[in-house]
Amino acid sequence: MHLKVGNRKAEEKMNILVLHGPNMNLIGVRASSIGENVTLDKINTALRREARQKKVTLKILQTDDMSKAMTFIKRKRKWADGCLISPGAWARNGFDLLDTIQLCQIPTVEVHFSSDYDPSNFAASSIISDSCLSTETGSPLEAYTKVLDILTAHIGNN
Repeated sequence: MHLKVGNRKAEEKMNILVLHGPNMNLIGVRASSIGENVTLDKINTALRREARQKKVTLKILQTDDMSKAMTFIKRKRKWADGCLISPGAWARNGFDLLDTIQLCQIPTVEVHFSSDYDPSNFAASSIISDSCLSTETGSPLEAYTKVLDILTAHIGNN
């Protein structure tokens, strides 16, 4: 007997892409300037821990190159059940990335950070938000966990 979660069998693993945009590899620099100890490695570790508990497989990429980000999504589009993206500056000018997200039709959630981490407030003018299931803003570790919850709940119900 198979237990179902939404339309998915409970034992089926979900596959989620995680795309960290420009300068996310330097989040530790900004974190230390406000007295915190958050790094990209700590974010990825927290995501992987949460993913294991939810029976989710993650493929993670950090890049400053939008063409690499687009290729990542396009190549994994048939594998992925969802996509979690932290677009950073691409939120304002990433029309090519937006087109890729729309064409690949992968359920996507967008994550931005509170003003301490994002003084440019990219979330306020994101061109990507309208094509996402949800856009969440907060401290990095909390925001990523929240969007992973939102995305897995959506996938589990479809």
